[in-house]
Amino acid sequence: MASQSSSLPEAAEEGFKDAASYDAHRPSYPVEAVDKFLTHLNVADQSDMKIVEIASGTGKFTELLARRPERFLVKAIEPHHGMREKLVQKDLPAVEVIDGKAEKMLIEDEWGDACIAAQAFHWFATEESLKEIQRVLRPEAVFGCIWNVDDYNKPQSWEATTKWEQKLKDFILSLDDGLPRFRHQKWKEVFDQQLPSNPIQVIKNTFTDRLPRFSLPLGEDSVKWTIWLSEEALLSRMTTLSQIAVLKGEKREAWLKIFKEAIQGEDVERNEKGEIAAHGLTYFCWTDRL
Repeated sequence: MASQSSSLPEAAEEGFKDAASYDAHRPSYPVEAVDKFLTHLNVADQSDMKIVEIASGTGKFTELLARRPERFLVKAIEPHHGMREKLVQKDLPAVEVIDGKAEKMLIEDEWGDACIAAQAFHWFATEESLKEIQRVLRPEAVFGCIWNVDDYNKPQSWEATTKWEQKLKDFILSLDDGLPRFRHQKWKEVFDQQLPSNPIQVIKNTFTDRLPRFSLPLGEDSVKWTIWLSEEALLSRMTTLSQIAVLKGEKREAWLKIFKEAIQGEDVERNEKGEIAAHGLTYFCWTDRL
């Protein structure tokens, strides 16, 4: 694998440094959501399609691609050394793991039949990234993004299912460090910015290679889910969030106090094992390469 320096913000580098914990406690994706997502990308039930996956991490989504009956050929791009090495150790069939980033991928022009960013596009939603994604995709290929969104990590305007999850959500929102995350929804702006606001700018863009690279409006869909987790598993899952993972000392103690109070709430649903019903959804969107 060629070597490139990671472009992740320092807080993300620190928060994601425990790749083993991330891999163990971050959720996989529901079968229904994956099937719908790949159908919208026009690669479901299509043999030997070429997939570019950006910011593959430890391979939570890459594993699902490798298991599919379509026998996808996957180039998995990941800038974070620890996560990339965890993915390499999995030795997934037909998956080439590459050190790189969205703005600079070591992939030939028009190689991909589809490009996927799972749990990641908010980190690199820039014009430079869209230009590079367009370059590695064949004409009319589809770029898709997918996120698992726990209720406690939803956008502010999205209502949580329960009061206890809203309490945890309010705490996470209070930790805002200025870095882009899915819940801020700012990642959508890079697509909207493709369209100039006046006719004169349209003419200028025609002559300066600033024409839209992907179709609008974005296609959007989601699948709701409920998962049962022990208190320990829920805490470990939440600790994979970079803003939680970096908490130290008194700040971490304050977080643990709020967590313990929340899971004792009157609307916490538990099964016979004492596991807690945690809610969320898998959101995905897609757009055609122009």
